Amino acid sequence: MKTDAIKYQFGFGNTFATEAVDGALPNGQNSPQRAAHGLYAEQVSGTAFTAPRRENLRSWQYRFLPSAQHTAYQKISSGHIRTSPCAELPATPNRLRWNPLPAPTRPTDFIDGLISIATNGDARLQHGVAIHVYAANQSMRRCFYNADGEMLIVPEQGEMTLKTEFGIVNIKPGEIAVMPRGIKFRVEIASPVRGYICENYGAPLRLPELGPIGANGLANTRDFLYPVAWFEDIRTATEVVAKFGGNLWSYQMPGSPLNVVAWHGNYAPYKYDLANFNTINTVSFDHPDPSIFTVLTSPSEMAGTANIDFVVFPPRWMVAENTFRPPWFHRNLMSEYMGLIHGQYDAKSGDAKAGTGFIPGGGSLHNSFSAHGPDKATFDIASVVELKPHYIANTLAFMFESRYVFEPTEFAMQAPALQTDYDAAWSGFASSELERN
Repeated sequence: MKTDAIKYQFGFGNTFATEAVDGALPNGQNSPQRAAHGLYAEQVSGTAFTAPRRENLRSWQYRFLPSAQHTAYQKISSGHIRTSPCAELPATPNRLRWNPLPAPTRPTDFIDGLISIATNGDARLQHGVAIHVYAANQSMRRCFYNADGEMLIVPEQGEMTLKTEFGIVNIKPGEIAVMPRGIKFRVEIASPVRGYICENYGAPLRLPELGPIGANGLANTRDFLYPVAWFEDIRTATEVVAKFGGNLWSYQMPGSPLNVVAWHGNYAPYKYDLANFNTINTVSFDHPDPSIFTVLTSPSEMAGTANIDFVVFPPRWMVAENTFRPPWFHRNLMSEYMGLIHGQYDAKSGDAKAGTGFIPGGGSLHNSFSAHGPDKATFDIASVVELKPHYIANTLAFMFESRYVFEPTEFAMQAPALQTDYDAAWSGFASSELERN
């Protein structure tokens, strides 16, 4: 299917109704005695039945066959996928940075191409997150769902078509997709792909409150896109892989699980183009907190302290007067994983051709209260540059920020992509004039 032929519905958190065949949706009820066209009514709930109305997530599907018709689950290898509590290695206060992982050399689909970098919290207790990267060079023939957490997918290279129970979503670098917990999908590609994933064990991602900003700004609800009903009619058996309890499991079902002819509700995959993010920045002095760049958040029971924030640093004007404009040096309660989709981040130097510094496809991890900030090269320039209005172009960085300390995986700490000289980014600063005198 051509990407320009894919249709969407609009509005974050809306309740939608869509059918691929006329009359497939029942009128005025969810579960008629006999559904139209011999379909089967099935509800999928993303929250407890008794969750407050404003937080309740559920959708009704009308399918060729019920999801319950399949063989027994069989445990399979989890490869490089890890789930919290993982504790392969202790959490470290050391600042860590990785180059992009190399592209796979053998046929690798999206599932086989998943590699965990760090985890925190506890998936079974439904708090915390895992950070993964992916690299794939072939389409999936099987389908996949994640019972442990929802998946925020951030492409860095290549375009992906996500064929899901609810319809088709296409994403490319500069866009993101969120695959809710428990929803089956298949990733199809025409060329190699690479990117990042935040697996959220906690409260489902939502838009942050705007507070004094007012009614408008940041990510606006109308710009989030949801699929319309679509189905595939496959008569041969299909393998479905499930991530459950930190392990991968496999079963066979007759036909395709992507057999939903119609659906209605508010629990479904969605996508968002980061170019639509309405950046808020200072027009007087001082660099604002990075929280002003939050696209989506998963709140915790502690007010204002997120299980995970997804923060983006897009192209924007810098006009602050008498100000050190890049992010300042800081030590933060929250733990931060950063990635770069394209261009250069304004607080770090990097040379993509030489494969050094902070470069697209790479990532960095700064755990709670580990001091970090601009590297020396950035500091030296920003401290003396003439403060004219300046447009930061050709850049798109992001951050997964969590209240929980990250534990890196054994793979991440042993990978050749781990930069052993990252601490040197902050070496060579001269002592203050007071100390020299």
